[in-house]
Order: sequence, then structure tokens, then C-alpha cells
Amino acid sequence: MSKVFQFGENVQGYSIPVLNEREIRAAAGILFMLMFISIQQAAAGDFTLLKYAIIAFLSDMLIRVFVSPRFAPTLIIGRWIVRNQTPEYVGARQKKFAWKIGVALALIMLVLVVIVNSFSPISGIICMVCLLFLFFEAAFGICLGCKFYPLFFKDKVQYCPGEVCDIKSRHEIQKTNWTHLLIVLGFAAFIAVNYLLFHRFFTEAPFDLFGITS
Repeated sequence: MSKVFQFGENVQGYSIPVLNEREIRAAAGILFMLMFISIQQAAAGDFTLLKYAIIAFLSDMLIRVFVSPRFAPTLIIGRWIVRNQTPEYVGARQKKFAWKIGVALALIMLVLVVIVNSFSPISGIICMVCLLFLFFEAAFGICLGCKFYPLFFKDKVQYCPGEVCDIKSRHEIQKTNWTHLLIVLGFAAFIAVNYLLFHRFFTEAPFDLFGITS
């Protein structure tokens, strides 16, 4: 029974239970797409998909935190997707804390959107926070919720993605300079110029090239 409710895996060479960051990122990507599409539909006035998405999100997080990550549906799918990739082990403690934040946010959304059947700036802000957390996890491997762990617990965070917990000098390939910054700023200026010159043209509705629709 203790094995069923165990949070994290005991892996040789690691002093604390760990999780596979690769499957966590894959699961975050799945949830991000689900929530993003749901929020888009809600913004258009249809909250149906968002209500189902909230229930799915909350259920998945509850399984992760109170049962075991190995039984969470999105993590199982993520595990299958990245099954041919070498695992990247990260500490389970900080992930559990981050997912508890997810549970809290999802519970608020369940009450406000699903049970009360309402919308407000509160639910809008929570949706944006969830999207931000999921996007950073999926795209960059950065667990924003984990950043709050040291504020509540004195024990040192161990085994972070990319070993960011450990103080080290950057490799040459990781370094950026003023040239790189100017390139990014130049690219932003290029997009701004495109907006100024072509916005009117871009806002024109496209025509059916093959005349398929009536």
C-alpha cells in the first residue's frame, strides 16, 4: 500500500525520491494545450470546454499529490511520449509543493466557474497564472511553483532541472552579450515596422482559394 501512495521514485544514486522531468514537461504541454484552447473558447463566450478542462486539471493534480504521480493520466501519457528519451531526474519534494499550488488554484476555479457558474477578473487572472506556469514548465523546463519552495521550507532544494540549484559558471554556449540583445531588439523593431506598414492589409479577410465553401 505504501508503494501505491509513494510520491516519487527511489533511484540509485539519488538520496531523495525523484521524478522524471521529461515526462513532467510533456504532461505540462498537454495541459497547456487543453487550457489554452478552453480559455480561447471561454473568451468567445462558450465556457463549456473550460468547465470540463478544470475538472480534468483538478483531478489530475489531486491524483499526483494525494495518490502518486505514477497514476496521473497526463503523466502516464507524457511518459509514453518520451519513453525513448533518457530520464532527467529532479527532486520530488519541490514538485509536490508546486502541484499543491495547482490544486489550490484549480479548486478556486472549480467553485467560481463550475459550481457557481460565474466569470470574473479573479477567474481570468487564475487562468493566466495557470497558463504561465504550464508554459514555463513545458517550454523552458522552469518550475515557477518550485521557486516558492525555499520560502516555506528550510531544507535545500535538490536535483533541479538543468542543475540550476547548484551554483556554477555558465558554459560558453550558454553566454549572451550585447550583440545578442541588439539582435533581439532589432527583431522586435522589425515586427513593429511590419505592423505599422501592413496592419491594414493583414486585417483583410482571406478569400477561399479553391472556392470550396459556399
